Amino acid sequence: MKKIFTILGVVVAGISANAQIVINEVYGGGGNSGAPYKNDFIELKNIGSTTVTLTGAYIQYASATGTFNGGTSTHSLPDITLAPGKTYLIAEAGGANGVDLPTADATGTINMSGTAGKVALTSSATSITSATGSTVIDFVGFGATANLYEGTGPAPAPSNTTSISRSSGDTNNNATDFVTGAPTPQNSSSGTLAVTDLSTVKGGNFVKNTFVKNDEITFGSAAKDVKVYDMLGQIVKTASVKENESVSVAELQKGNYIVTGTVNNKPVSQKILKD
Repeated sequence: MKKIFTILGVVVAGISANAQIVINEVYGGGGNSGAPYKNDFIELKNIGSTTVTLTGAYIQYASATGTFNGGTSTHSLPDITLAPGKTYLIAEAGGANGVDLPTADATGTINMSGTAGKVALTSSATSITSATGSTVIDFVGFGATANLYEGTGPAPAPSNTTSISRSSGDTNNNATDFVTGAPTPQNSSSGTLAVTDLSTVKGGNFVKNTFVKNDEITFGSAAKDVKVYDMLGQIVKTASVKENESVSVAELQKGNYIVTGTVNNKPVSQKILKD
């Protein structure tokens, strides 16, 4: 898929590679019954290894089977400069239930579905017609009824109490790049954790089971200095592991975590969801 973004103020177009700034998390249940937060939100993230400035960007939204048609479903973004691993929080429409989001980096009024829809990060306000259009920087179709998406299928359906978020980097396949879990809105000043997401390393996967259902993380490669961070950047577990060894995380609550370590003398990291 063609990705277009601005690096340190220099426009780079026609790049057939993964974008550095991507849609990292989408939550559309804000303010609904049982919602943990009052507002819908979209979180962007720099998944590259260099600081990036994104200028002239827009958020576009459409329902699962609807068309992108501008109006209140499209809004511009301020210029964004993100260091590697940093996130950018965009607050959207809200309701009465839940608590306030962390201070948003940008705000809009898009009223997203809590279960199925389409979100695009674009370089133009012109309404898009596909997930791979020339102005599309990143695209996420979510929920079983979404009729546009990257790759082989849409991301899973969230709910009033869950969001969809990236499990690792950007393979341009919504079906495998995203998992559901408790919403974890983070603005550009959240936490101190800034790591490069790498889903695989030489010798096999770093973390084999990014969806942890049995209270154990299984590692596909020998790794030193393994650390498990919560979404506030706090270390909640440490270890060193051998290939195919498992580490118990039974004491951790359900939710999203970042696992980091050193494999073949290279730093690696992986986002996991503990169920």
